[in-house]
Amino acid sequence: MRIASWNVNSVKQRMPRLLPWLDQRQPDVVCLQETKLADGAFTELLGESLDARGYEVAVYGEARWNGVAILSRAGLDDVVTGIANGPGFPHPEARAIAATCGGIRVHSVYVPNGRIPDSDHYRYKLTWLAALRDVVGAGPEAVIVCGDLNIAPTDADVFDPLAYAGQTHVTPPERAALAELQALGLRDVVRDRWPGERVFTYWDYRAGMFHKDLGMRIDLALASAPVAGRVRAAWIDRHARKGTGPSDHAPVIVDLDEAPDGDIGPVVPPPSAPSVRPGTAKLPQSP
Repeated sequence: MRIASWNVNSVKQRMPRLLPWLDQRQPDVVCLQETKLADGAFTELLGESLDARGYEVAVYGEARWNGVAILSRAGLDDVVTGIANGPGFPHPEARAIAATCGGIRVHSVYVPNGRIPDSDHYRYKLTWLAALRDVVGAGPEAVIVCGDLNIAPTDADVFDPLAYAGQTHVTPPERAALAELQALGLRDVVRDRWPGERVFTYWDYRAGMFHKDLGMRIDLALASAPVAGRVRAAWIDRHARKGTGPSDHAPVIVDLDEAPDGDIGPVVPPPSAPSVRPGTAKLPQSP
């Protein structure tokens, strides 16, 4: 079974890319984030195309922001939207959906950004992550949490830790919250497969960050032992970040039981994009 996760940053904008990508990669289960469509609009836009490809669909969306979905050709049972006892900002947002697909509890999550350390939205992020941990911990043993976690697990997951000083996504409380989620027994299957390589999933649209390979790894697939033990390949589909009209995120793909394409990618930068010396590159929003 192939499980994929992709922050599409507007499914409407990504339509010219999404359907051909489904045909090319043939995922059995797809977790989408930042769909930015209300449920009815999502179904109207994609329902017939996804049905023709054999996908059942579960969506939880908003008209302009957030939004998550699960597409499955491996069954779609016990769908739950939202996070039980989760916080709102101030109201609950469409950031999580879960379903059982092929015997695995699949969570598609879009974790709050946090915006500025120690802000109200940052505290909301930490509280939301704690609620997610409770939900996952109370669920079945066979589970995978996929999506945009908006946290780089370690300094190795950003192009230069110095560039992110004072920013969200890398602070100790955020990383501690992620570690508490993983303490349920969840493995970061991409990092397990590529322990020493520069592996990024997100590159800012501005300043040619993708072409310079100045990115960060914030899109994760966290699997419990029964699922992680079945992983035969785990990789980042960098090709989906190239070309015309891409999302600023690349899909994460996890193959269970067999790897029809092998350990492909590329998940490491080409020779023209070497790692930078610390302190020599800045984020586009930096002064």
